[in-house]
Amino acid sequence: MTAPADPTPGTTLAPPAQALDAFRARFGAAPRLFQAPGRINIIGEHTDYCGGLAMPAAIDRWCRVAAAANGSRRLTVMAKGFGDAVDLDLDALTPNGAWSDYVAGVAKVLMDAGVAVPGADLMIESTVPIGAGVSSSAAIEVATAHALLALAGRSADGLSIARWGQKAENDFVGMPCGIMDQYASANGVEGAALMLDCAHLTSTVAPLPANASFLLVDSGVRHAHVDGAYRDRRVDCEAAAKILGVGLLAEVSENDLSAALPRLPPGPAKRCRHVVTETARVRRAADALARGDLAGLGELMNQSHASLRNDMEVSVPEVDQLAQIARDTPGVFGARMMGGGFGGCIIALADQGQADVAQAAIVERYGAPTAFICRAVAGAGEVML
Repeated sequence: MTAPADPTPGTTLAPPAQALDAFRARFGAAPRLFQAPGRINIIGEHTDYCGGLAMPAAIDRWCRVAAAANGSRRLTVMAKGFGDAVDLDLDALTPNGAWSDYVAGVAKVLMDAGVAVPGADLMIESTVPIGAGVSSSAAIEVATAHALLALAGRSADGLSIARWGQKAENDFVGMPCGIMDQYASANGVEGAALMLDCAHLTSTVAPLPANASFLLVDSGVRHAHVDGAYRDRRVDCEAAAKILGVGLLAEVSENDLSAALPRLPPGPAKRCRHVVTETARVRRAADALARGDLAGLGELMNQSHASLRNDMEVSVPEVDQLAQIARDTPGVFGARMMGGGFGGCIIALADQGQADVAQAAIVERYGAPTAFICRAVAGAGEVML
């Protein structure tokens, strides 16, 4: 199955008043507006489904959903850049491999949870880059969940919304992702990352130093995780955990790693080494952030990339080249691939005073199609007018 493409993003969302007018012109009703951000992950990749640690932050790229009940048992969904509206029967929701699966999946999961989802008209607009590793799908899921819950007269905490979004992606879309993306989108904190414990689904706030800037640079290589490579990595991790007799692979400690690896076949052994060492790097990264040690954090990001390339085997040559270009650029402390892999963005940590110049230099040398400096923002919610 090919991963359904998300609605094509622009660079800026239309002003809220303009979004309201566009909705009224199309559907003849006054909507409510809901938005959810994309996310970066500073460090901690392929750890969430293994019960490890990660360090995501919600960023200032948004998916916005305008929504109003329509008195039927159908969802009519439009997405900017995707042409005609899609009609979804709430009583017969099935995946079709299109971007609308993210909306339909959330509706089905909510109904399965006892939410009386009403028929509704939805208009989606997004500035979250697609296939770049910044969780455009999670942003759609979380924004849609907020919209449908509100129209049903319900509310929920960020953890519940994240779980529903993950379940929609796992069970309906068919992507066996962990919960990090949806959790960050639903629970982001302005000016901070989250130290996320994926085993216990708890997080602590990790404020970001004022002199730290995070650059996202797109390799131009698109990934489609549902095609199987991501799933294969998860299967390897689960196999390793089973052989080692632990419920989640991240339960293996660094001290136990040397004894654990010889018990595993080559593929699961590599995945195990990545998950255990990556979780340890997240802990060290939190300490580096607390000290304001950007050089130390950058070096941990470099180590993360090497582990993702060599042990998790989810990088590609273009991404490796781009990460190296970033590391060689003055003002950059470290860089790594970000997201599930097989393309997408790199994330680079730069000195705030040199970030613009560094970004321009990286783009010029690589020829990147998209690059931007992101800011950590609060998580999803209703846009109050």
